[in-house]
Amino acid sequence: MTTISRIETDPRRGRKPLALPTEPDRNCPLCPRLASYRDGLRAREPNWFNSPVPSFGDANAALLIVGLAPGVQGANRTGRPFTGDFAGDLLYATLLEFGFAKGAYLARPDDGLKLVDCRISNAVRCVPPQNKPLPIEINTCRQFSSATIAAMPKLRAIVALGRVAHDSMLKVLTLRAAAAPFAHGAIHAAGTLKLYDSYHCSRYNTNTRVLTPEMFRNMFAKVRADLDS
Repeated sequence: MTTISRIETDPRRGRKPLALPTEPDRNCPLCPRLASYRDGLRAREPNWFNSPVPSFGDANAALLIVGLAPGVQGANRTGRPFTGDFAGDLLYATLLEFGFAKGAYLARPDDGLKLVDCRISNAVRCVPPQNKPLPIEINTCRQFSSATIAAMPKLRAIVALGRVAHDSMLKVLTLRAAAAPFAHGAIHAAGTLKLYDSYHCSRYNTNTRVLTPEMFRNMFAKVRADLDS
C-alpha cells in the first residue's frame, strides 16, 4: 500500500505531514454495506476482482480523471477503472484520441493499454449496489481521493465525471459549492489546479443524449489544449 501526506497537512504549508493510504485494503471494512455486498460477489463470482479498485496510471501525471465508483461487471470484475463496461469504451477511445493513452483498449486489464500523463480513479473505490453509493460511503472514501491527489506532485487538471465526483472533488479541494456549480464543460480554478466538469460517460447518459461523444471529446480537447499551453 502506498502512503503519502494528507492534503490538509502538506509540508509545503509548514505543517507536519500525516501519512495516509492512497488505496483501501483489499478487505476494507470502512463501509459495512459495501463490504457485505463485496463478500456476496466474492461468493458468487470467485474469479472476479471483487475488491476496492486501485487508481490506474502514473502518480506523476498532470491529469487525474475521477469517476463515481466501479461498475459491478466492469471495474469490479476486471480490477481496472472503467474496464469492461460501456463507459470505458467511450472514455478510453477519447483518451487515445487526445494522446492521454497509447496502445489498444480491449476491455481487459491485460490488453497492454498505457495511460500517458494521465491517471484514473473513482470517488468510491468499492462497487456499490445498483451503482449508487450512499452519502456516508462517499464521505468515508474521500480520504483516499485526498491522499491520491496529494501524492501527485505534477497534477494540473482534474476531470470530474458526474456530479458525485464533482461534489467530492469540491470538498477535497476546499471549493465552495456555490462558487463552483456542476455543469458539463464548466472549469473551476483551485489554486494551481483546474477542475473540469463532465457528465458521466455512462450508457444511460449517452443513450438519452444527455452526453454525446462530441460533447465528451470537446471537453477533453479543452483539457488537452490547456495542458499543452
